[in-house]
Amino acid sequence: MEYKKKNNLRPETLILSYGYVPAWSEYALKPPIYQTSTFIFKSARDGKRFFEIAYGLKEKEPTEQIGLIYSRLNNPNLEILEDRLTLYDKAEDAAVFSSGMSAIATTILTFLRPNDKIVYSSPLYGGTYYLFEHFLRDFGIEVLKFYSNEDENIAIELIRREKPKIIYIETPANPTLDMIDIELFSKLAKEINALLIVDNTFLGPIYQKPLEFGADLVIYSATKYISGHSDVVAGAVVGYSKYISEIKKTRTFLGTITDPIDAWLLMRSLETLKIRFEKQTQNAIEIAKFLKEHPKVKKVYYPEFFTSRQYEIYKKQCLGPGAMISFDIKGDEEEAFKFLDSLKVFRLAVSLGGTESLAEHPWSMTHSDIEEEEKLKIGITRSMIRLSIGIEYVEDLINDLNQALNNI
Repeated sequence: MEYKKKNNLRPETLILSYGYVPAWSEYALKPPIYQTSTFIFKSARDGKRFFEIAYGLKEKEPTEQIGLIYSRLNNPNLEILEDRLTLYDKAEDAAVFSSGMSAIATTILTFLRPNDKIVYSSPLYGGTYYLFEHFLRDFGIEVLKFYSNEDENIAIELIRREKPKIIYIETPANPTLDMIDIELFSKLAKEINALLIVDNTFLGPIYQKPLEFGADLVIYSATKYISGHSDVVAGAVVGYSKYISEIKKTRTFLGTITDPIDAWLLMRSLETLKIRFEKQTQNAIEIAKFLKEHPKVKKVYYPEFFTSRQYEIYKKQCLGPGAMISFDIKGDEEEAFKFLDSLKVFRLAVSLGGTESLAEHPWSMTHSDIEEEEKLKIGITRSMIRLSIGIEYVEDLINDLNQALNNI
């Protein structure tokens, strides 16, 4: 279709207009919010045809669009957003959701059934861990894992032996920023006819593009960098059309789609994603260097400081280190809490990727539902602090960290 021609333009240019024709909306420069639950059909035959395509009763032609039916199925704001979400990842299609967790859950439930197997990388986000280890097991799905801080051969042997239907990796991992070789696991997935799903929230879609390394699907908590303003909760999945179309069918019946207002806000945020993320990353590099030299910091977790295999993976598949930093403070939980309570510019809050800088305590907050023994095994300690770096003046952020560290 004419409005979807890319004409060899870069994503930074396309992101401002792709998927929208001003003539549709009285020549409004920006798409309006289509705040409606349902849409009027021009004819009964149109209504019949739309439903046949939407529910897979008939195949649609390659250039044919599913007509607008009902905002649980589709809506102009969501469709424009999904078109634009394909750009940075060079994906065929995208699906948006009411949260990152609804994106993960809907995707997993689309492809797994009782007695199927999933292998995932650990560590990962605490909510994903709970979904896999508790919810999926209750549905009779066999859940297996490997550790990103162990020899890759252990994971390779596990996957070849168990032949899971899905391999799920989060890289960089939350909160240790462990790197996983996407290309390696893509080859494994193809070898056993499995799907490779990558959670790319920490670096994507600017600094890491998993589809280019063989991933089948890429998941985002769009709440984070894609939204970037701490005012939207949403999720997204991008990838190949044959998989996204199946995910959208599941989304329709689970009702996990996002709403028109949040979709409109996400379109707004996409326009500044690259420049925001670049500024956040510049700040993070300076802050990581400061923390590495501070006498009250025991260890800094940041891609630029990785060594050996982890650094090799980082340089191979990442275009930049991103704006997430974790570090171990010298001391224990008491010192960590004192540091957090002393911050004045950084906000003590979970989530990440917003314009403001945030600090949190993974052990007792984002990863609190993971068993103590497991947390220690994956490298989460009581002294670990996780920082999400924002767009503030970097010297103000460094001074704030310095005074909080000196307050211990």
